[in-house]
Amino acid sequence: MTCCENKLESVLNEDIGKLILRFSIAALMLFHGFTKLFNGIDGIKFLVTKAGLPEFVAYGVYMGEVVFPILIIFGLFTRISSLFFALTMLFAIFLAHSSELFVLGETGGLVIELPLLYLLASISLMFIGAGKYSLDARCKKCEIKA
Repeated sequence: MTCCENKLESVLNEDIGKLILRFSIAALMLFHGFTKLFNGIDGIKFLVTKAGLPEFVAYGVYMGEVVFPILIIFGLFTRISSLFFALTMLFAIFLAHSSELFVLGETGGLVIELPLLYLLASISLMFIGAGKYSLDARCKKCEIKA
């Protein structure tokens, strides 16, 4: 490895990549969550009841689009939060996009591209964890010292 590659590797490391992944998917999801906080979830309630589920299930959208993304941003309970984020996205795909699973949009991409991207990124986080720049890592250090 050359000197430049070593310097670049010291700056561009996997923990920064994990931080960027965590922050990007969670922060972008918060826009969806905040919209629902301020405008309500009537559309979600309709989809939930139309699918034959009890209406109270719709309130899980607040967990999936607000609470879990905030936990992911801070890197707190990242793996379990990412699991529930992924489940939220599976639920959203099932409720809102089940008829569009293999439909291509005007630009050639899948219509469900965005929810699918959130789903796959959250599954990735389940496997790789939060990384060094997280509250999970900080808590782990406290456990080791105790």
